[in-house]
Amino acid sequence: MGIKQENEITLKVNCSISELCTILEDKGFKVIDKFTMDDIFMIPNTLKSKIKELTSREILKDAILIRDIGNQLKGNKSKKLTFKKKEFNPNGDILSQESINCDILNINEAVNFFQAIHYSKIMNIVENDIIYGKEEFQIAIKDIENGDILIEIETVSNNDHIDTIEKLKSQIINLQIPVDTSNFFVKKAEIELDKILKR
Repeated sequence: MGIKQENEITLKVNCSISELCTILEDKGFKVIDKFTMDDIFMIPNTLKSKIKELTSREILKDAILIRDIGNQLKGNKSKKLTFKKKEFNPNGDILSQESINCDILNINEAVNFFQAIHYSKIMNIVENDIIYGKEEFQIAIKDIENGDILIEIETVSNNDHIDTIEKLKSQIINLQIPVDTSNFFVKKAEIELDKILKR
């Protein structure tokens, strides 16, 4: 089991993926990874009866992700159970987060297991990621299927230039890439769940 405690910022992109890739490459970034992530979100059945009374954040707080990752550069696949714990301030900024991961062998068996212990699938998010790197600074371009194009950048605890959220924000602003800096904490799962809840 792995535990990851780095924080991150996520912003909406204001151009096409090809345009953003060209801009990053012109600034000296290189592709270091490419993968597809297929996430199944499962929530306890106890939430289903009151789902209309809850915000998407309240619902997702108890969600388990069953994650199928296909790495396009390495040609391998991995499957994981993931649980995320996030702490927010009143503005919705993420103050801290922790991701707990456990490797699994079979996605369908994992879904069946959680259904047996009274969880239900609420949504599925598929995204294609391209990871760009320059020295220790990495930017993940996230193309959400039927959704937004986002970038995500994580803090690195042993790098004085990008070890806090404020430093990440400065780095992105200084890069002058076409992103929406009015929100550094875009929450893709909340956006996608809100679409489902409004149907």
